[in-house]
Amino acid sequence: MLMTSEWAFILDEADRLSTMILSSEQAQNLHIAYKAVYEDTELSAQVKAFSRLKEHYEDVQRFGKYHPDYHTIMKKIREQKRALDLNEKVAKLKVAENDYQDLLDEVSLLIGRSVSEAVKVPVSNPFFSTGGGCSTGGCGSGGSCSCSA
Repeated sequence: MLMTSEWAFILDEADRLSTMILSSEQAQNLHIAYKAVYEDTELSAQVKAFSRLKEHYEDVQRFGKYHPDYHTIMKKIREQKRALDLNEKVAKLKVAENDYQDLLDEVSLLIGRSVSEAVKVPVSNPFFSTGGGCSTGGCGSGGSCSCSA
């Protein structure tokens, strides 16, 4: 690939876009929420303990209900997840993460559509997904998803 002035311009614009995204309100909110969770030593310890329990849970899941610790681990993981979900700081972090992801999805769609309307852009939020979906019959599954293909 040969570096041309057009490529240099594209790279400069990508840098500007990156800077704009990182200085956005959503990015700032995410950073603040992240710091609030991980600077709280007690909450940070709970998150780390949950991560360790989750690894053990994944190990237990390989054997399913036949694993000797299955019921114990299933109960513990639900209890710890509920405790974390009910924590206000964790809830704010999840909201901030979703808002930031929505921003990234919007930017991805804008970039994709600037190339072509036919470009398929993976997004995490189904409300951003337009065109090429089952409502247009474009899923390619032959109607197995109940679309009009």
